[in-house]
Amino acid sequence: MSLVVQKFGGTSVATAERIMAAARRALRAKQAGNQVIVVVSARGDTTDELVSLAREISDQPPAREMDMLLATGEQISIALMAMAIQSLGQPAISFTGAQIGIVTDSYHTKARIKNISTQRMRQALDEGKIVIVAGFQGIDANYNITTLGRGGSDTTAVALAAVMKHDPAVDNGEVGCEIYTDVDGIYTTDPRIVPEARKMDFISYDEMLELASVGAGVMHSRSIEFAKKFDVPLQVRSSFSDVEGTWIVPEAEWMHQAPVCGAAIVRDEARINVDGVPDEPGVSHRVFSAIAEQNIVVDMIAQNVGSGGRAAIGFTVLRNELPATLAVLRPLATELGATLQHQEEMSKVSVVGTGMRTHTGVAEKMFAALFAEHINMRMITTGDIKISVLVDKADGIRALRAVHQAFGLHAPRLGTSSPRMEDRGSRVEPDSKRPVNPRNTILDVGSNSLDPQSSILDPRTTKAAITQHLSSMEDIVVSDVLLTTDQGRITIFDLPDEAGNCSRVFQAVAAAGIVVDMIVQNLTASGLAELSFSVPQIDLPKALAMTEKAIHEMDPITHVVADPDIAKLFVLGVGMRTHTGVARRMFGALAQRGINISMINTSEVRVSVVVDQNRGQEALECLKETFNL
Repeated sequence: MSLVVQKFGGTSVATAERIMAAARRALRAKQAGNQVIVVVSARGDTTDELVSLAREISDQPPAREMDMLLATGEQISIALMAMAIQSLGQPAISFTGAQIGIVTDSYHTKARIKNISTQRMRQALDEGKIVIVAGFQGIDANYNITTLGRGGSDTTAVALAAVMKHDPAVDNGEVGCEIYTDVDGIYTTDPRIVPEARKMDFISYDEMLELASVGAGVMHSRSIEFAKKFDVPLQVRSSFSDVEGTWIVPEAEWMHQAPVCGAAIVRDEARINVDGVPDEPGVSHRVFSAIAEQNIVVDMIAQNVGSGGRAAIGFTVLRNELPATLAVLRPLATELGATLQHQEEMSKVSVVGTGMRTHTGVAEKMFAALFAEHINMRMITTGDIKISVLVDKADGIRALRAVHQAFGLHAPRLGTSSPRMEDRGSRVEPDSKRPVNPRNTILDVGSNSLDPQSSILDPRTTKAAITQHLSSMEDIVVSDVLLTTDQGRITIFDLPDEAGNCSRVFQAVAAAGIVVDMIVQNLTASGLAELSFSVPQIDLPKALAMTEKAIHEMDPITHVVADPDIAKLFVLGVGMRTHTGVARRMFGALAQRGINISMINTSEVRVSVVVDQNRGQEALECLKETFNL
């Protein structure tokens, strides 16, 4: 028998009428022959109201007691939902996270799931009941109530689908997860900001991971991590209509036809620059270990090539994490003889797409669009399928609209629907590789993928191995470490921090037909920029000549250096950025071997570093040993 996990967010259960509508939807799924688990969030503004109440009592309420308080919101919702379903004549039972055994670590207000018991859910389902589970919450080893933080109910829903799909005690049928919300799917960007944004019918796990991490607020990246790790087919759809939503599936070849599938913005970022750190092994590890120990997630990281024995490390954190981050770093910066600077009013704008792997000129097009709007870029980082730039917050919305237009995301294309729900006539259907029934064909869809990360759990994986993964559900899953030594690096020192300068450089390089891979731009204490990027070694002399020509026209003082002797290493997996321990373990392992890191880039699916070419193989073996590969 098939099983469906349905998750209803706060707006979907905000009133009695909406609770009844959600109950009827669950009942229809049951009547269609499925077993049904319903995960619900706190109603409407309940969580905000509880937070406000706590602030009336204390300016800094203890995290443990906040979890006790906030968990009550979901408890109200599950009881009302169970009553609603029972009033429609269907047996139902409600459970808190603790009652069904969602065991987490002890990081209050942002706990991670360790494992989930299926016994009580299986028993209730076998009795013909619809099971109602409180999202967002669990219990630690000491029986303290914990909450999962932002996106916690989505995470609960996908995690339940994962454990039910791979329950070793049961011969499982199809399992799917439906996320019901107040929008009808995933759009190319936020339609409230860009009205011409189009709904996507399908998006890959990796694309959704990156979009979620760079500001697409429909789903949180942690829930996508679960879906990818455990091959859970996932659909995001509206609570208020029967319109087909967006399927999140493994990557397929037709997705590569467009270089970019979506754009997003994180409005409230803060930039931190640790300038003048010793350019030696272990420094990056010390900086990011100190931050990770406070469970603070670092977003963009831009470490450039050092000069004169000193280097600069720039990175961003969410604005509300800035005070805690600065408190950690001030004594460390003093110890290292570095200066610590920060800017608060920043936004990050990103474009994402698996097509970047096969299309050239993506960065150049993005930078040109921003230059045309006279928007200056404060930082640049790139990933395998993502390019992110940091801009002044005042320019953020304008930057998002500019890049959305530049990549034609407003136009009909494969895998998207009309921008308006009421206008479905211009829908473009994918080719024969699109999944007819994603819940049934989920593993087949990605079989022709060019992405080695398209499936963390191989279809041939034994139940014992899957059970081991399930026993530590939200631990880091690193699937591979790769090394490439066929690229060289161009570094531009003391580049004037002015709108259009980066665009001119990449226009010149793109005009020569040269493919640019890794890009890192960071500002120095003097207010100048340092820009580094990698190109194929065979193209390095031509890239150097084109860059020098472009730079000389901008500022004769700026100088350019080419380095053919670099090695790039990639740690691949799921949730690389949100798991604060990945970079710490990676940098720490290299530091122990005395291997210096000269460039860093991060994304949700990989962490990339550049080291000296003569240490590349040693670094590869070191990291494989570190991650037990």
